[in-house]
Amino acid sequence: MATRQRRAWPSDPPAPTSSTAYTKLDKPERSDGEDDRGLGWLLPLICLGMLRHMSATSNIIHDCDEVFNYWEPLHYLLYKSGFQTWEYSAQFGLRSYLYILLHKLVGQPASWWFGEEKVRVFYAVRIFLAVLSVISDAALVVALSRKYGKRLASYTLAMLCLASGCFFASTSFLPSSFSMYAMSLSSALFLFDKPAMAVSVAATGVILGWPFSVLAFLPLTIYSLVKSFKSVFLTGVVTSIILMVLSVLVDYSYYKRWTSSVINLLVYNVLGGGESHLYGTEGPSFYLRNGFNNFNFCFVLALLFLAILPFAKKKYVPELLIVVSPVYLWIFFMSLQPHKEERFLYPIYPLICVAASAVIESFPDLFRDKYNPNGTSVLVMIAKILRPIVLGLILCASHARTFSLINGYSAPIEIYKHLDYHDDAGAGSVLCVGSEWHRFPSSFFIPDYVGQVRWLDDGFTGLLPIPFNSSLGGTSAAPSYFNNKNKASEDQFLRDPEQCTLLIELQLQRPYPTRGSDMSTWEIVAALPYLDRELSPPMYRSFFIPYQWQHKNVFGQYRLLRRIQK
Repeated sequence: MATRQRRAWPSDPPAPTSSTAYTKLDKPERSDGEDDRGLGWLLPLICLGMLRHMSATSNIIHDCDEVFNYWEPLHYLLYKSGFQTWEYSAQFGLRSYLYILLHKLVGQPASWWFGEEKVRVFYAVRIFLAVLSVISDAALVVALSRKYGKRLASYTLAMLCLASGCFFASTSFLPSSFSMYAMSLSSALFLFDKPAMAVSVAATGVILGWPFSVLAFLPLTIYSLVKSFKSVFLTGVVTSIILMVLSVLVDYSYYKRWTSSVINLLVYNVLGGGESHLYGTEGPSFYLRNGFNNFNFCFVLALLFLAILPFAKKKYVPELLIVVSPVYLWIFFMSLQPHKEERFLYPIYPLICVAASAVIESFPDLFRDKYNPNGTSVLVMIAKILRPIVLGLILCASHARTFSLINGYSAPIEIYKHLDYHDDAGAGSVLCVGSEWHRFPSSFFIPDYVGQVRWLDDGFTGLLPIPFNSSLGGTSAAPSYFNNKNKASEDQFLRDPEQCTLLIELQLQRPYPTRGSDMSTWEIVAALPYLDRELSPPMYRSFFIPYQWQHKNVFGQYRLLRRIQK
């Protein structure tokens, strides 16, 4: 006789099948009517807040472009003095003052509050950058938690907090960092199933931040358009038009001519033949080496994301694949360009953490039996144990990298702070900088008694920044000494070094003497250790290894000298 079975009711949950893995996406709703919403906002905000505050107060300046193209124009808007680059000449107009004005919203009140203490204004702006980073990264962590579970979100949170690349990029005053914030927030909104808002944030990151980052936002934008074309298209277009019009109006108010810095930058680098190769080129493997330095094994695991998809396809396709895909697209595209810099990878830094976390979280999936996915074999248990071990190794290596950079290369910022204690040099003092011009931390570190900061000719043949000339119109000036061919100007160097009152110099173990070596002319008023990159072994200078870092590396002295009065 056939066994009579009860007819299934509509409220009964579907019976599990043996061919599908059990994931967060398969969980039935809780009987009490509440669902598992994963990590809340509090933990990510607290953890990221503490680490980003540490970054804001201890981060070094990694690129002179950050100083001369962003800190100096901001200083000029606040204090009517600062260095100008050819990109800010009204003749070329490659940089938008709209991006600078965003930071002036914080810098202006800070300058009123702190008065002559300009260094405090510098750090107030950095705190503002840290807040932007905290909000965007916390949103990404919460979105991952609600979509894929607490484990993946927790791993990502740990890497966002401690990975060297994120630690340094999060508080850098650079458009690529702003695009990084937009990438985190846009990816979060995408995972929250808000495609229109995600594309709107992406457009903001491209237009207000870095126009070239549009390529990194393409996968998310295209998928969002396919998913909900009308709302996504209208929101993206309206946001783009508003920001472009606002950018043009702001540029007109400062350059005093109708122009668009966004279009000028794209034309110069893409359609105009581009001269970016004049400012340094690197080989195709540059970003792979740089990625490992800043993310160590996290970077290697991120590149393996595609390899784990056959084992974790149900969990990560298509949404997480769309979010992570810019890692591959961006590295491939940027590696083809001759001009390469570390900051060009900033927009995808958070995605590297997400991809690596997904790989670590999927370790057990590599060894599961497809006919018994919920089984606990020995290999699955070992894989589960390996997850915290691998994460711990990544975080330890990241801390070693961060510690090495901060302690090895923070002397330029710290030595300029000593100027505050030597105002007895007299009002109108002239501070001279030779070959160390590219480590100048900005005019925010120059006290009022210093009348001028001048460059000395130490053999550099390119075009250096020159102070904004208010008599020519300030931001609207188009000085004849600027050019877009990186050709040095006669006006960029101080012709008479005898006018120097103070001198900044790096003293290394080299067979040739420096200007400050003449102790009959100069006296050392401050000196700090600075890691000598050329004489230090790559492993020991890149990562802090206890009991070895101080002994294996070679250090020079970063000096502040004062001319001896005769």
